[in-house]
Amino acid sequence: MITVDLDLAQVRAFAAAADHLHFGRAARSLSLTQQGLSKRIARLEDALGARLFDRTGAQVGLTPAGRRFLDPARAALAAGSAAVDAVRQGESPIRVDLWGHLFEPLRTVRAALDDTGGPPAEVGPGRDLPGVAAALLRGEVGAAFGRFHPLEDGLHRALAHRPVRFEPVDAVLPARHPLACAPQLRPADLAGLRLLLPAAAGRLDFLGAFAARFGIPVEPGGTNLGLDHLLARVRADGDGFALLPAELPFGPVPGTVVVPLADPTPLYAWSLVWHRDRPHPGVPALLDAFAAAGRRRRWLEYRPGRDWLPEAEELAAEPAD
Repeated sequence: MITVDLDLAQVRAFAAAADHLHFGRAARSLSLTQQGLSKRIARLEDALGARLFDRTGAQVGLTPAGRRFLDPARAALAAGSAAVDAVRQGESPIRVDLWGHLFEPLRTVRAALDDTGGPPAEVGPGRDLPGVAAALLRGEVGAAFGRFHPLEDGLHRALAHRPVRFEPVDAVLPARHPLACAPQLRPADLAGLRLLLPAAAGRLDFLGAFAARFGIPVEPGGTNLGLDHLLARVRADGDGFALLPAELPFGPVPGTVVVPLADPTPLYAWSLVWHRDRPHPGVPALLDAFAAAGRRRRWLEYRPGRDWLPEAEELAAEPAD
């Protein structure tokens, strides 16, 4: 067998082009010129003795050889990153990507790291769980934080995760609605209203599970334009409400009222996520930081019957082995 010494810069160029299926966008993502990216891929193809891409004008697609090479290429890049991290352990910070920005995940990460001193970390934005999962598998980030749930393409099976905070959820109602005067509400009390979603329903598993569990119709949103836009929709809609984490820091919004939910209290689960087979060396210290903050702040309190946690219902519904 002929041994090929892979150049990881060339492999990285290939992986970027495979992700974007567009050489221009792939080049920009790596801060390269398109010509520079094309040269790296051409050299990789020469070394492998196989064409990795079909190019037809502006269209780019993977050849069968390219499709076979993609997963091992990503594994090689992740292994290279792990090797560098092992040498630099204690020197370079762990990169943590966050998603679910409407609910401000950074406040929980900041609290955990501030409480404990935590490991050195660089925090960055992720678009959503599928995007963050792909970045973890490529070795571009060491950990991630947000709401974890199964993914249709099965990417989640390559990831490990641990819930680190269960946050109660409140209802935000129009101030003129009769229920807005209540000191607290049961989720079942909201069945006569509509749950206003901040974005398309497919990306909002907690809100979808809440609506299904308590028999509440939903009104999907379009583009997620942020918290102010969602609250403006609540204010303008006489029979719509939103769900928000109870400790989300926002001031009084004219025309809306925040009412706690109980009997049961819905809990939103925040999780730390990492690569199952190739964990970053900084992950154990991150887990310790969240565990210490969680004990101090009572982040993981959950009582069946008093609280509603979708994950607990899913586990209870699974057949026994």
